[in-house]
Order: sequence, then C-alpha cells, then structure tokens
Amino acid sequence: MNEEIYALINNNPINIVKLHHLIAGMNTVDIADIFEHLNKEKTIQLFRLLPKSIAADVFSYIIPEKQQVIVEALTNSEVGRIMNELFVDDAVDFIEEMPANVVKRVLQNVDEEKRKIINQFLRYPEDSAGSIMTTEYVDLREYSTVREAFDYIRSTGVNKETIYTCYVIRRDRLLVGAISAKTMMLANQQSRIGDIMDTNLVFAYTTDDQEKIADLFKKYGLLALPVVDTEQRLVGIVTIDDIVQVIEEENTEDFEKMAALNPSDEPYLKTSILKLAGNRILWLLVLMLSATITGSIITSFEESLAVLPALVAFIPMLMDTGGNAGAQASTLIIRGMALGEIQIKDALKILWRELRIGILCGFVLGIVNFVRVYLMYDKNIQLSFTITSSLFLTVIIAKSVGCTLPMIAKRLKIDPAIMASPLITTIVDAASLLVYFSIARAVLKI
Repeated sequence: MNEEIYALINNNPINIVKLHHLIAGMNTVDIADIFEHLNKEKTIQLFRLLPKSIAADVFSYIIPEKQQVIVEALTNSEVGRIMNELFVDDAVDFIEEMPANVVKRVLQNVDEEKRKIINQFLRYPEDSAGSIMTTEYVDLREYSTVREAFDYIRSTGVNKETIYTCYVIRRDRLLVGAISAKTMMLANQQSRIGDIMDTNLVFAYTTDDQEKIADLFKKYGLLALPVVDTEQRLVGIVTIDDIVQVIEEENTEDFEKMAALNPSDEPYLKTSILKLAGNRILWLLVLMLSATITGSIITSFEESLAVLPALVAFIPMLMDTGGNAGAQASTLIIRGMALGEIQIKDALKILWRELRIGILCGFVLGIVNFVRVYLMYDKNIQLSFTITSSLFLTVIIAKSVGCTLPMIAKRLKIDPAIMASPLITTIVDAASLLVYFSIARAVLKI
C-alpha cells in the first residue's frame, strides 16, 4: 500500500480522492512512517492532505526532523490547532526536540491553559515521572454513582489518553482510589464509586526516576500509573506506551555503555560522523592507555619469554578466554540488576555462585587445553600444566571480577553498565598475565 501512496504523491496533479481513500484505511502510526521517506515539499503536501480528524494523532508519531518541517510550513492558526489537539506528553516531547525559534512560535499559538501545563512539564527534571506523564486522565469523585461516572466519561473521555482506569480524588485533588471500567460495568448503576473503588494504590511521585516507573509497570503489570506531588495530590498519569519507549531507551543506553560508548539519543543513521566518533573516542583512549598496564607486565617478564618463547603463543588465548568469561558474568549480573532480580545484599551469594561456576568452567577448559598443549608441544608436561593451571585460575578470577565490579558500581551509585566487558577485560588481562608468568617461573624454573 505504501508504494501506491508514494506513486500517488509523486503524481502531478495528486489524485486527492484516491489518496484520502487509501489513508482512511491505515493506522496512524503507519501513515507517520510514510513521511520519513518524503522530501520537504512532499512532506508538507501530504500533511496538508490529511483529514483534520487524524492530523494531530499522525503528527505525534512523525520523527522530529519532519515535525519541524511541517510546523515551519503551517500558519500560526494551524500550529495552534495541532498543538491543542495533541496530548500534553506528546506536545512536551515535540517541544523538547525543537530549536528555540520553533518552541517560541508553538507556545505563542497554543491555548493559555495548555501553555501553562506544558511549561510546568518542562520544569520537571529530565527522565523523571513528571517529565513523561500526561494530564489527560479521567478523575471521579467518591460520592458519584456508577451511572453519573459513565455520563461524565462519555462527555469528557474523547480527549483523554485512557479511560480504562479512572482515578478517584477529593476536592483538594488528594488521590484516594482507582477504579477500572470493567469494575464499573459489572457494578450496580446506583453504586457509589467510593464503595467499589480500589484503595490499595500503586503510585509514583513526580520526581521519581523513569527507571523506577518502568520497574513498577513490570512488577504490577500496569497499563497506567498515577503520579502525585509531595502532598499526595494527583497531577498526572504515565501510560504504558510511554513506558515502552522508556524501557527501549534505557536498554539502548545500557548496551552502549557496555560497549564503551557514550550514550546518544539520536538514531545511528541520523547522527553525524563527528558525533559518532566523539561518542567512541574517549573510552577508546581510556582503554588504550589502560593497556599500558598489560604491556608493563609483559615487559617485566621479558627474560622468561626469552628463555621459552613458546609462552608468547598462549598469551592471546589466556587474555581472550579471561575477557570472555568476565563479560559473561558481568552481562548476567547487570541485566539481573536492571530487572530487579539481583540486589546489593546478594553480593556474597552471587560471588560464591560465580566462584563455583568458574571452577567448573575452568576445569573443563583446562582439561581440553592440557590435552591440546601436550600433543602439540612434544608431550611437554610442565608446559601443559603451566598453561592449564593459568587458564583455570584466569577463568575463576574473571568470573569473580565480572560479577563483583557491577555490584560495586551500583553500591557507589555508578551505572553498572560502565563496568561491562571493556573495563572488566582490561582488569582481567592484567590479572591473567600476572598469574601466567608467576606460574611459569615457578614450574618451568625460568
């Protein structure tokens, strides 16, 4: 269908009737995807051809670069209409991505009430519950009957982001309960909301970090979460669609840190070469300079290597195995902490588990390696024992370091992802070389 739409857009003149017919049967998200592949002129043309009933909804899903193109081409009244129809959280997301001149024009053309709400949202700390919540929710009163509640929902629900869960507040906006549409549909029409509402509430404060909010959604299986101020007054809700985006952003950030990259909010293909290089160069410099440690260790054992050059051949194998073993442990621990499965109090338990895992893995790898070295190097038992014992201890050390460093980082309030494979590999490399050369000197008498 997209190919047919592209063909219609590129025709001159455009068959507006046929284009409207095709778009009418599409999901707004799919319509927004079409804009990504259009030039500036066609982007403006297509947006102007959208039915007014879906224009704002489609706009909320369009990528920021195209949103800016559209806003700059619209009249002030059109900008005001689009912004006023957007949900507040979508409007805030858009404004946060725009340059100052666009933001100024947008705020000048929205309703005064909505402008105040948007400005309030922009004052919340970045990545907090307040910055991702919306104010488009249904609030009910305790004394209302189910029939009155449904009448109220029918009259106001069209502009709400969700009506599945409604929140019960008092006159001072104090949050006292929540009630689902299902509960109301199954209740007697004359029942009071206060008698059938759920008072066992899960809620968040406006200053809570968005990662904590995501944890609450996962733990309780929520579709929406009320957000209150310090006095327990309801100020907004966070919906599941916003949390899906938060989880995606947090996972991406962790993966980037684990790969020794400075996190970036921009898509890869939309990021400049200079910025991509800048995000990588700092950690590359740190890791390159940290390799000086391993170089110094090798240099200090030059005499031993001169006596038995064959030792050099096993250095890459030991370092790679140690790095991989450490990365395995750290990845599982970091992911476990991110999911809330692992706590700092579990540190000793985890260390004991990884020690046993290291012993088992090291034993199996050692046996295989002993046979390999024994057959390849003229049945030299001493050399085989040196390599095998070094590998065995390296794996144990790597597993221990890999599970310990992320928890230490968490304890120090540092992102555990920073302690991932690149940094752990550097530490394990140095440790494995010290173990290797120490055993070689003792066993081989060099």
